Amino acid sequence: MIDLLLDGQPLRVAPGTTVAAALCLGGDGSARTSVDGRRRAPFCGMGVCQECRVDIDGQRRLACQTLCRTGMRVETRP
Repeated sequence: MIDLLLDGQPLRVAPGTTVAAALCLGGDGSARTSVDGRRRAPFCGMGVCQECRVDIDGQRRLACQTLCRTGMRVETRP
């Protein structure tokens, strides 16, 4: 199993889980907050729409294209 932090909360996922899937497993499924305050979720699942952008260990990444790894810190809030 893989242990990571999602918005500061511990989460355990199976190996091979994408960060986008972890957002659904450990949170509300949202990846970010839009400029008008609404939560946004991954849409396309293949890196085209950019809706799944999150901060992973301090770098902006696409959640649908990133596999979870032990110790990863994922932040969805600005």
